[in-house]
Amino acid sequence: MRSDERNILARSKPRQRGARQEPLFKIGFNRLIRTSRSPQDRTLGLLKRKRVLVTGGAGFVGSHLVDLLVECGCSQVIVVDNMFSGNAHNLRRSIGSGKVKLVVGDIRDEALMEDLVAGVDTVFHHAAIESAQCVVEPRLALEVMASATFNLFDRCVRSGVRKIVMASSASVYGTPAAFPTPENHDHNSNRTLFGAIKSFGEALLRSFNEMYGMNYLVLRYFDVYGPRMCFPGSRKDHLVRWIERIDAGLPPIVIGDGSQTIDLLDVEDAARANLLAAVSPASDMALNVGSGEEMSHLSLVRALARIMGRAGIEPMFWEDRPFNTVSRCCADTQSARQAIGFEARVPLADGLVRLVDWWRSEVPARGLH
Repeated sequence: MRSDERNILARSKPRQRGARQEPLFKIGFNRLIRTSRSPQDRTLGLLKRKRVLVTGGAGFVGSHLVDLLVECGCSQVIVVDNMFSGNAHNLRRSIGSGKVKLVVGDIRDEALMEDLVAGVDTVFHHAAIESAQCVVEPRLALEVMASATFNLFDRCVRSGVRKIVMASSASVYGTPAAFPTPENHDHNSNRTLFGAIKSFGEALLRSFNEMYGMNYLVLRYFDVYGPRMCFPGSRKDHLVRWIERIDAGLPPIVIGDGSQTIDLLDVEDAARANLLAAVSPASDMALNVGSGEEMSHLSLVRALARIMGRAGIEPMFWEDRPFNTVSRCCADTQSARQAIGFEARVPLADGLVRLVDWWRSEVPARGLH
């Protein structure tokens, strides 16, 4: 048994259907702040009574960010989402506060975005096209993640937005040569359109900083997981597909030999990184947002089986796909710790339990099979 698998299993207990489950989203804003040892956490009051805009705010990470923005006292959180990969159901927790304005719209709509950007303090830019969709609709990817993103940044300059926090991705590194991978690693190994356009968005912000003094931070997400990872009709992450098969008593399917590694980060941590980036004086840089720990696919599948009370299930292995396979993934998190005081807090065992609990509660309610 690998050491990473032993560490997870030591902290987790099997979860059976019908067992009493902890409330979903138990790790809320107040607990995150109380347990902070970072000076940056204590400055989150800077967002109180501020109007902010979250593009793609009904999506996976975006909706968790909206929850935290409401809890930290923003006067209004404007969410714009075309609902292609977002879902209003994700915002049910925060809309009841009366502080969230949900706009079903497209960031390519210039007149709409002109209105939405006016008068906001901070823009959190999460709207994007999924990596797989970029392959199918490359022109759409360019329109949304390049042209519309340029227009958004231009409006932020003209409207006097205080800061932009942009969601980027570890995809910009492609298959890196260094582990843990630092932010100054080149992007030459990336061969995906998604990664290329994310790199372009980062470069736009650097140029806007040079030309106009734009205040910004880029967050390069590694493998974010947690509640709201998918919804009916959406493309399912491999974690959700593994959970489905384990729950049905079927062997989860692992591509390759299971040695491929990922750097898993709970979505609550990813959302918190956005808050810290927004209030930090740090600017004009890209930061890795990950746990800094590698986990193999095989160890992860076995940990999920243990958590779900099916420890005897072993995976099936399918031939590795030759296209865009990244065999290792691990973030160097030192810069994020130094610049904005960010460190992953949610233990992987706890995060996986919350993911399984969410999936089991959502399947009967919303037909996620």
